Amino acid sequence: MALARVHGSEAGASFEILARYESEDTRSHAEVMGPYARAALQDAGVRGEDLDAILTGTGPGPFTGLRAGIVTARALGFAWSVPVYGMMSLTALAERAVSGAAAGEAGAVAEEENVERAFASAEGAELLVLSDARRREVYSARYCVNAEGYSLVDGPNVCPASEILPGGGPSYAYGYGAGLYTEALEEHGWTIVDSAREVHPHAEYLVAAAARLGVENLSEDTSAQYLRDSDAKVPAAMLARQQKQAAQAAAQTAAQKEN
Repeated sequence: MALARVHGSEAGASFEILARYESEDTRSHAEVMGPYARAALQDAGVRGEDLDAILTGTGPGPFTGLRAGIVTARALGFAWSVPVYGMMSLTALAERAVSGAAAGEAGAVAEEENVERAFASAEGAELLVLSDARRREVYSARYCVNAEGYSLVDGPNVCPASEILPGGGPSYAYGYGAGLYTEALEEHGWTIVDSAREVHPHAEYLVAAAARLGVENLSEDTSAQYLRDSDAKVPAAMLARQQKQAAQAAAQTAAQKEN
């Protein structure tokens, strides 16, 4: 979670991160979102009602984590009468890869070739960002590096890394998912950005992406991008009861029309 001051609503506005919190526990969304929001506001010395907007990542990601994050954003937006915007979470990886905009970004070792700089300045290069989807699969999206920064070419998708097709021209793979399946990606011609093998989509880079796009251009669609069917199944007895109730309701409606 990050709290930022964005200087203007137009595309390319500057910004500053006022507070940020994150947890390494990937299963603690519901437990930490509220306390993190309260702590970030306290650190910045502002009230929730003073915010101009709330931005939430919409995935792709696991069902529980996405629901917790999006519902928290919607609830706070409702409580504070603040608009809530949604953005694909993988955009944070593309933003971090191309700009390294947020404070505290760790660069490559001075003596080593800075691959990130290489593709950040290589207009037309293809950037593949990947996060762990578990089940030996990755969430991925392809971007083209251009004069404006980057533009989405394809995605988001979920599949095994071995099924990702080669890129055209200079092709770089970035993110934690790339670190998990380096061999499969390299076989398809992708250059792995070594310094980003442990990088996840972080909130401050989603803010940076929003500032690049312009707050006035953000989407109010906060629908979760699950990409998979839910593992949760409706119990057979409950399903049968729901079907029976639906049939009874339909029969009553038909009878009322006849009368």
